[in-house]
Amino acid sequence: MRVTNNMIISNMLRNLGNNTQRMSKYQNQLDSGKKISVPSDDPVVAARALKLRTDVAKVEQYQKNINDAKSWLDTTDVALGKIGDVLQKARELTVQASNSTNTPEETQKIALELKQLRVQAIHLANSSYAGRYIFSGFKTDQKLINDDEDSPNFGQFSIDVNTVDERLYYEIGVGDSINVNVAGGDIFNNGGDAANGTVSSMIQMFNEVISYMDAGQYTQTSNMLDDFDREMGNVLRARADVGARQNRVDLTADRMSNDLVNFTDLMSKNEDVDIAETIMNLKNEENVYQASLAGGARIIQQTLVDFLR
Repeated sequence: MRVTNNMIISNMLRNLGNNTQRMSKYQNQLDSGKKISVPSDDPVVAARALKLRTDVAKVEQYQKNINDAKSWLDTTDVALGKIGDVLQKARELTVQASNSTNTPEETQKIALELKQLRVQAIHLANSSYAGRYIFSGFKTDQKLINDDEDSPNFGQFSIDVNTVDERLYYEIGVGDSINVNVAGGDIFNNGGDAANGTVSSMIQMFNEVISYMDAGQYTQTSNMLDDFDREMGNVLRARADVGARQNRVDLTADRMSNDLVNFTDLMSKNEDVDIAETIMNLKNEENVYQASLAGGARIIQQTLVDFLR
């Protein structure tokens, strides 16, 4: 085959273009720090990168859910702790009022303190987190108990809440969900459901002991101590359950933190370039390019006069 001058020049220009493309590839990798800029650069790396990025996004969402679940449980634990404190204080006052040496006036003053504790217990029943009532089951936009002291329904449940069915769950991992709420009836109706229009067993206990104190009935007042013990035991049971769930959330949070580090590391190894290797490759391509230019200069320097000699 006859090789013409045009063929030599065309091949030279084509090879120069290829050299430039390879040099540009490594320059882009150094600029971006990534092995690929478009999927066609390396479909295998691109597919693996997409999978790892999805995994990282899932872990980050689980971490958000875990933080929300933890905050909800923390709020519930604080509320239960305060309810327990109210019951403990009310029991102490009941013991004090059971002493028959108290005058009727003294007993009535103790009853006034219990009335304030009753109000406090009702307000705690309507505790909220981020604008949602934590003891109201699915009806998080509604108060559990009527807390209007001027209303004839004061102290009654405002809504129905099914203790077993109305559980709120957060997804904190792949196939892993956790119940974050405590149904109001479980606390204020001694493990039962909350029924709209009825008085909770806890508030009814306050009502009865207050009426006994107002009437100066010391024996009946003393008999209410067992009721306080039962309510306090029920709150402690619920609080222990919340504590167990808090521990589980904390353990899951630690695992998700480790997963995020691992997935991020894998994503970096898959996508990020080896800087030293890329610089070396770029320098090699630059040398090849310079050699190509030098070789090309020797080819295209000839003129028509050179062929007429």
